[in-house]
Amino acid sequence: MAFDDSRVAFIGSGVMAEAMIRGLIDKRLLTGDQIVASDPRRERGLELVARYNVNYTHDNAEAAKDADVLVLSTKPQVMGQVAKSLGQAAGNATLVLSILAGVRIKTIADGLGNSAVVRAMPNTPAQIGQGITVWTATEGVPERGRAQARALLSALGEEIFLEDEKYLDMATALSGSGPAYVFLFMEALIDVGVHMGFSRRDAERLVAQTVRGSVEYAMQSNMHPATLRNQVTSPGGTSAAALYELEKGRLRTVLADGVWAAYRRSVELGDAQEKKE
Repeated sequence: MAFDDSRVAFIGSGVMAEAMIRGLIDKRLLTGDQIVASDPRRERGLELVARYNVNYTHDNAEAAKDADVLVLSTKPQVMGQVAKSLGQAAGNATLVLSILAGVRIKTIADGLGNSAVVRAMPNTPAQIGQGITVWTATEGVPERGRAQARALLSALGEEIFLEDEKYLDMATALSGSGPAYVFLFMEALIDVGVHMGFSRRDAERLVAQTVRGSVEYAMQSNMHPATLRNQVTSPGGTSAAALYELEKGRLRTVLADGVWAAYRRSVELGDAQEKKE
């Protein structure tokens, strides 16, 4: 087992931390008594204790004191404060896994005094075990640490390891923010359905199942999306008419512009964090 008798501390206990805790326990990779959740909100900590029988503290240093693995799952803007609150305890962990958007490995390693750092970018579907996470690791992370990181991230869904940290900002823009693009697309389709005359409830069902079914079909078919699109686009038909308008409206270009904007913002956040250091 990747964890054996290891103790894992979550610094920040929001929805993504809970998704990871739930997955680890459901997959029997860890028991509740091996996990400590740190959060400034006592009511939040007590919720996690009741649901998963984990340990809780509001003190980050206390959580990290005996932890073998530290999971950083706070807001990225408070990284500096978190590093100070952890003190020397952070340097004793055999692995630090960060899911903080835009916060670079150097910032984490220097701030915590620990070179065994994994930086990861999960996305929202991780909350139901259907996410995908891109991650990378420093040379200071041994094979056991990498196995632990892979196990932690597999609790959220699929994972992809890449050697170069530059891909983390790209993943932030493409898959990390990706669900927001999908939700906006769904919202727009639902609104069109209501405009045409469907009840909102029926429009929501039609769109949600269409998106889910299309994704499942695409994944099972192993065909390129362009091939799948051509399958449902008859010459002179309804899909062809719709796609003509979407292309004329620069859908691809607008989407690309949005993803590039998210990428640039991720890089900016990383630069800002480094300047603080």
